Amino acid sequence: MKHKTIANKLIALKEADLALRSQLLKAGTLQDGYDSKMEALHIAHAKQLVTLLDSIGYPTEAKVGKEASEAAWLIIQHAISMPNFMRRCQTLLEKAVAKENASPILLAYLTDRIAVLEGKLQLYGTQFDWDKNGVLQANPFDDLDAVNKRRKSIGLNTLKEQLAIIRQRAKDENQLSPKDVLKKEKAFQEWRKRVGWIV
Repeated sequence: MKHKTIANKLIALKEADLALRSQLLKAGTLQDGYDSKMEALHIAHAKQLVTLLDSIGYPTEAKVGKEASEAAWLIIQHAISMPNFMRRCQTLLEKAVAKENASPILLAYLTDRIAVLEGKLQLYGTQFDWDKNGVLQANPFDDLDAVNKRRKSIGLNTLKEQLAIIRQRAKDENQLSPKDVLKKEKAFQEWRKRVGWIV
């Protein structure tokens, strides 16, 4: 590992992110939309990551170790208020995966996250949300057979198996569907316009 100081910083950022999520989960406010404290934290972390990207490029395992590289990916996944930053990271991650310096699974999750935010169909079915009936479902994807083939090709389980895991995790964490699904959806669309995912 070449960049130990950077690695430690990335891990600390990830831990701060997860600590706030845990706090919001305990308070029962995680499902009510994008919490302003969480958004501010995500933006602050992404801005710190921009500096690191400019300094060392994409933080691959070879550069910062597995834990810190996955921490960087988490920061990128959560930087949803910064479309240009997420797209830049997607390009960098694509190049790292092509050179076998990063996991294609991380790229699949980032690709799907961006697709959902842009209002496009997922390719790997990695993103989930509550539907209008209050049931956790995969966000829209193109074709179930194609999704499962893509998932298998990079070492993921089937979408059906993953959905069962996601629903169980939500249950274990005591996550509930939003009190008002339509209100949350309207707020989400307005937020997507405001930050620049859609026009």
